[in-house]
Amino acid sequence: MSNGSFPPSPGRPGRRGGTLAVVLTALVPACLAGWLIWDSTGDSKSGVAPLPTADSTSIAPSRSGGASGAATRDPEGDKGDPGRSLAGKVVVIDPGHNPHNRDHTSEIARSVDIGTAKKECDTTGTATNSGYSEASFTLDVSRRVRTLLQDRGAKVVFTQDGDRAYGPCVDERAEIGNKAHADAVVSVHADGAAAGQRGFHVILPASVRGGDADTSSITAPSRRLGKRLVSGFEAATGDAPANYMGDGDGLKVRDDLGGLNLSTVPKVFIECGNMRDPKDAAQLTDAAWRQRAARGIALGITDFLNG
Repeated sequence: MSNGSFPPSPGRPGRRGGTLAVVLTALVPACLAGWLIWDSTGDSKSGVAPLPTADSTSIAPSRSGGASGAATRDPEGDKGDPGRSLAGKVVVIDPGHNPHNRDHTSEIARSVDIGTAKKECDTTGTATNSGYSEASFTLDVSRRVRTLLQDRGAKVVFTQDGDRAYGPCVDERAEIGNKAHADAVVSVHADGAAAGQRGFHVILPASVRGGDADTSSITAPSRRLGKRLVSGFEAATGDAPANYMGDGDGLKVRDDLGGLNLSTVPKVFIECGNMRDPKDAAQLTDAAWRQRAARGIALGITDFLNG
């Protein structure tokens, strides 16, 4: 039974099919042209950047920090800046103490010559009230610093990486930096002062001469390194210099540390905080804060090595 409409014969389009074909034929080139225009300009709503052209100009984001516009640069954030590269530089990182020292008390108690006196090979370091050891803290922060500096192209040498039975002794720690002909050495520590004493500080070598100790050539560059560390650490962590050390500038000169006395290359210690103060301890035991501390140390070293 017929309903009054007939399908088109094979190979011969009917009226409706012919109309559709004409419409598609007209639309396809227009759609293709529109897609090509979109692809060359990018989709601002989706965040897709336009493809670069010979006339395009790349504008790098500003790296000036703070409301004052001071040049506080982040070693992670400015890898593309050739002026911040550490290629060809040697940095020795000295994680203070050793997690295994506590199992070798007699070995680390033996005396070694620090040039002007005798001192124990090493110590166990301090710990928070909850038992988080300084030696664990220094290794964690030092490894984070190493990653940041290597990303900038530096060669990084460790005095120990938790891979020794104990130590090394303070005289060997200095010798590792000397033999590496390091451009900078930073010994990472945390303090064990009384509760209520808060903040970080950097220890500089005093001018000493005696036995194998002669710091006359390194006191000036070590001070410059120390100042850069104070600035970088404060910028990265937001912490203030120690409220119980020196005149509040975060710097302390000492003549009783073998790691400094025996160094022939620029070297400083940084005490990142006070493990015996509850507020400082809360930071030192926080992984996110330790990453900020590592960035501050890496920033200070980078600033020093870039002059």
